Amino acid sequence: MRDEGYSAGSILLSFLLGGVVGAGCALLFAPQSGRETRQKIRELTDEVKEKTADYAHQAKEKVSSLVDEGKGYYDEKKSILKSAVEAGKEAYEKEKEKYAKG
Repeated sequence: MRDEGYSAGSILLSFLLGGVVGAGCALLFAPQSGRETRQKIRELTDEVKEKTADYAHQAKEKVSSLVDEGKGYYDEKKSILKSAVEAGKEAYEKEKEKYAKG
């Protein structure tokens, strides 16, 4: 059972979302004109979109690399197991011939 807490990705996403909410509140309550506030919100939204896209790209790369690593590990273990099964079959056949002759 896995009980390690939160992953680094979920913690990063939580901080990112918290920052967005905090920045949004700061913009809404700051003494500025509506035009300035809308401009800052637009800039903040663009920045969040960019950071989210970057985070998603990094996560995709990491998952892809882990999948490739897992496939390599699986292929390696499969090869080892296949060799062991073949060696077991050969040993069985040798013993079988030995008892058949003797």
